[in-house]
Amino acid sequence: MTEAAEGTTGGRGEVLVVGAGIGGLAAALCFRQRGVPVRVVERAPAITEVGAGLQISPNGGAVLRALGLGPALEAASLRAEAVVLSDYRRPGDVLRLDLRRRPDQYFALMHRADLIGLLEAAARAAGIPIALGREVTEVRPGARPEVVFADGSIQRAALVVGADGLHSPTRAALNGADSPFFTGQVAWRAVVPLQAPLPREARVVMAPGRHLVFYPLRDGRQANLVAIRERSAWTEEGWHHADDPETLRATFADVRGPARPLLDAVTQVGLWGLFRHPVAAAWHGAGVAILGDAAHPTLPFLAQGANLALEDAWVLADSWDGTEASLSRYQARRRDRAQKVISAANRNAWKYHVRFGPARAIGHTGLRMLGALAPEKMLQQFDWIYGCDVTQ
Repeated sequence: MTEAAEGTTGGRGEVLVVGAGIGGLAAALCFRQRGVPVRVVERAPAITEVGAGLQISPNGGAVLRALGLGPALEAASLRAEAVVLSDYRRPGDVLRLDLRRRPDQYFALMHRADLIGLLEAAARAAGIPIALGREVTEVRPGARPEVVFADGSIQRAALVVGADGLHSPTRAALNGADSPFFTGQVAWRAVVPLQAPLPREARVVMAPGRHLVFYPLRDGRQANLVAIRERSAWTEEGWHHADDPETLRATFADVRGPARPLLDAVTQVGLWGLFRHPVAAAWHGAGVAILGDAAHPTLPFLAQGANLALEDAWVLADSWDGTEASLSRYQARRRDRAQKVISAANRNAWKYHVRFGPARAIGHTGLRMLGALAPEKMLQQFDWIYGCDVTQ
């Protein structure tokens, strides 16, 4: 059995972060920036190149900039110039949201591994210990909460932060067993090499019961591709389940336009079922708090999962003063916003999947008209998401 010595900083003590993903590493940096001793444990034996692309919108970027990582973010990403909606068979755009109308806001397209890499580098440069290969089996809230590892060892700290994802032992300690349900949708995810450059935009291709999202990564050398399909048969959670690329291609065989060569180029693809998890009722307990997917798993239809985790990390560290009341403030500052974003994401997929041809045509015509006549108004509908800066 091991026990880490508990440091003291203004009565706040040492923080132990469980999980070295985006939220966990960001939280460690946020605490360290405030002079709080912090360490990180991660179940994986190495922080390796996993995952695929993601979008860091200005609300998430604000946290990275406040941590001094703005230049690193820009160096590791492409600046998105637009979000485009298009039809799977018809040429031309249904709607183009011109992000260049927001020159003061940076919308980043990047590989998840590159974001984790820059966060890890910053954490190590700040002297934050990161212990790998440490699987947590149980978290015990209390005056000095305990983290129990698979090897039987125990560590204690003044605050345990669960940034440990969908199947979080920390969430379970606060809320009991979770009861997710299958949404009737599955998703494929792939990263493909590019032979010709793509525009610096995130494009959504809408089809009956299906849609695709793709955008360039890594100086335009690769593209991220996510494909969603409504399906009654469920697939286990977790994006790492391999599938046959031919199944993906057959599902989207009628798609035309720039998505076609990307689909043809897929050689490896992951498949996962999309499940809805409730937003946690309790985000904190005695000496324990959760953030990111552990608190509020999010469907990928507004590209806000990583951004919400970054916001959580900042607000938790900003709220923490060593008391249970400060953890209550954290939940109060975050829960309603997370729920609002998640609800909006839940509605988004069905908007892309309209099956009835006349209804789809009417909807697309309306979007084209609004985009042409009121482009600024179309952008403003997302200001409540992208314009939020939790660091101010």
